[in-house]
Amino acid sequence: MEIRPINTPISEWTGDGLAIGLFEDAVDLTGELAELDTKLAGNLKELIAEEEFKGKTGSSAVTRIATNNSLVRKVMLVGLGKAEALKLDTLRRAAATAARLAKKQKCKTAGIFLPIWNHAPAQTAQALAEGVQLGLYQDHRFKSEPEDKGPQVERIDLLGLGGQEAAVNRANQIISGVTLARQLVAAPANEVTPITMAETAMAIASEHKLQVEILEQEDCEKLGMGAFLGVAKGSDLPPKFIHLTYKPEGTPKRKLAVIGKGLTFDSGGLNIKVAGSGIENMKIDMGGAAAILGAAKAIAQLQPEDVEVHFISAVTENMISGHAMHPGDILKASNGKTIEVNNTDAEGRLTLADALVFAEKLGVDAIVDLATLTGACVIALGDDIAGLFTPDDTLAQQLEAAAESTGEKIWRMPMEEKYFEGLKSNIADMKNTGPRAAGSITAALFLKQFVKDTPWAHLDIAGPVWTEKENGYNGSGATGFGVRLLVNWILS
Repeated sequence: MEIRPINTPISEWTGDGLAIGLFEDAVDLTGELAELDTKLAGNLKELIAEEEFKGKTGSSAVTRIATNNSLVRKVMLVGLGKAEALKLDTLRRAAATAARLAKKQKCKTAGIFLPIWNHAPAQTAQALAEGVQLGLYQDHRFKSEPEDKGPQVERIDLLGLGGQEAAVNRANQIISGVTLARQLVAAPANEVTPITMAETAMAIASEHKLQVEILEQEDCEKLGMGAFLGVAKGSDLPPKFIHLTYKPEGTPKRKLAVIGKGLTFDSGGLNIKVAGSGIENMKIDMGGAAAILGAAKAIAQLQPEDVEVHFISAVTENMISGHAMHPGDILKASNGKTIEVNNTDAEGRLTLADALVFAEKLGVDAIVDLATLTGACVIALGDDIAGLFTPDDTLAQQLEAAAESTGEKIWRMPMEEKYFEGLKSNIADMKNTGPRAAGSITAALFLKQFVKDTPWAHLDIAGPVWTEKENGYNGSGATGFGVRLLVNWILS
C-alpha cells in the first residue's frame, strides 16, 4: 500500500473514498468543506443531519454519493472530539479509523483530510501515516487461507500535507519495527524460540549493518549469569543472550541501553501455571524483547547521528524438566548477589537481573527495561497502561514525554523502599518474590538491586502488550507496545 502526502484541494480530489475529520460541536461546513459539499450535491450536510453526527472522539459515519458526476464514491466522517483537546495521537487514531472504514467500504483508493496539529505538518503527516498502517495491520501467517479475500486498500492520500514525504518515510521505518514486534509476540512458542529470536537479531544486524553479539550458555557461565541460567535450566532449548549495537558514524553524545524480557514461553516452572492462569497465552512473555528488536530495526533505518544504542535481551524458556530450578534454590547473579527462589514463576526478573548488570558494565548514560513482568501491574493499571518505575525524575519525564507523543500510555508508580523488606531472605541476599500486596512495586525494587549508579527505568508492559479487542489503532492481538515509545525516547 502506498501513502502519499499531497496538496490537492479536497474539492478536487478524486478516488473511491474520502475521509474527513470534524471536531465535536463544530460540524457546520465552511470554507473548502462547504465548497466540497456543493460539489457533492449537499450529501455532506445530509449525512451529518441524518446520522446526527456530533464529531465525538471515535465516532464515524459513511454515505454513498449517488450523483453520477461525483469525484468520490463514498464519504466518511471521523469524529475528533473537542478542538481544544486535540493531540497528535487523536489524529493518529482518526487516521486508523479512516483507513479501516476505507477497507470496510471496499475502497482501493482513499483520501484523508484532517487538521494539522500545532502548526507541525511533518509530525502530523508522520502520525497519520503511522495510524493508517497500525489500523490496517492484519496477521494471516498461520491461516491456511486468508479470511479477508475482498479488495485491499492500495493507496491513501494525506490531503493538505504535500512535501512531507520524509515524514511518511520516517513513519514507514518506525512501523516496520512495530510490525516485527507484533509478529514476534503473536507467533506461537513453537515458532518463536530462543534460537529463532537470536536468528532474528542476526538478520536485523545483517540487513541494517548493526553490530551483533550472541552469547551462548558457555559465555553466560563465564560471566557468572547464574540468575538467567537458573531459569534456562528446565528447557531443552539453549538460552541465547542477545546484544545488538547501533553506532553512528560520528562520535555519539549519548550512550543508551534498552533491555527486553525474553521468555519465549513461560510455563511457570515447577510453580506451574494452572488452568485459568492464561498459560495458553504465555507466548507473549517475550513482549519486551520483541519491542527492543523492533526498536533496533527502526533505529537502524532512521540512523540518528548522535546516539549509540545497545539492545539487550536474555532469551530463554521457563519450562519443567528434571533439570529445572526448584523452589528454594539459591542462584547467584553476575554482580554477586544471591537470590532465594521462592517462586519459579517469578522468572522474568531473574533474567533481567543479569541483563541489567551486563548493560551497566557498558558505561551507558541510561538504561530502560521493558518486561511483561507482573499481573499485579495489570490489576493496578488495567490493560491499556504500562507501569513506569524509576528513582530518576529526569528519565521519568523523558519517557512520559515520549509516551505522550506516541500515544502509548504509561503511569509512574512509586518505588517505596520499605517494601523491599518483604524480599529479604534468611539464607540469601533476597528472595525473588515478596508478599502479595504491591507485587509490581516489589518486582521493580528487586530489579533496582542490579543497577548501581546508572539512571534506570523499568516499564511493566504486561497489560498493553496484548489486547483482546480493537483499541483505537490496534486490532485484537499483539500491539507492538513500546517500539514507538523507545524510538521517540532514543531520538529525543
